[in-house]
Amino acid sequence: MNKLMSHSQLFRENILALTGVCLCIYFSYHAVLGNRSLVRLYTLEKQIETLSQEQTASAFMKDSLQKKVVMMRPGSVDKDLLEEQARLVLGYRQTEEIVLLGN
Repeated sequence: MNKLMSHSQLFRENILALTGVCLCIYFSYHAVLGNRSLVRLYTLEKQIETLSQEQTASAFMKDSLQKKVVMMRPGSVDKDLLEEQARLVLGYRQTEEIVLLGN
């Protein structure tokens, strides 16, 4: 019984330190692995970088398509672009041309 009393007294004396250690462990865990943690921040930064690159590529593609649309307008048809599109879409070729099919 005396041993149980000494453990109980030891626990009461160190309850504040034990609570502090538990709180430090809790907050440390959530700072590293929680929803708003450093790991999540790193993941989101990588995702932002990837999406920024995709946005840049999409903007470049959009600009190139807009240039083609402008060149295909009725008032300013670019004959080279028209021929290129006809060959691509309709499969036209001249009799002297040799077609090389790639992968």
